[in-house]
Amino acid sequence: MKFLISVIDGASNSAGADEMQHIDAFNDMLRNNGHWIYACGIAGPDKALIIDNRNNAAVVTQASIYRPEEFQSGFWLIEADDENTAQELAMQGSKACNRRVEIRPLLGN
Repeated sequence: MKFLISVIDGASNSAGADEMQHIDAFNDMLRNNGHWIYACGIAGPDKALIIDNRNNAAVVTQASIYRPEEFQSGFWLIEADDENTAQELAMQGSKACNRRVEIRPLLGN
């Protein structure tokens, strides 16, 4: 099964000085145990564009779907045998990046 773990960030910027060291160790564990698919950080909501081309409307709005106080700042795509394993990996990811995370199963996998 494949899962998306989204990192929830905000103005508080809860990460510590050694954040990348902990995230790198978590990423290494995912790779070494066959859970790794992909991970990365993403730009803040101030860089977001909402595109609506339904019915050829060609509407581009500089905006985000997220509230200003919370937004997605990165993600992991992981492979896990079951939802319990994925949830435990999300707990470890939350600890590594010192932020809340959201986990969702990918459909059709």
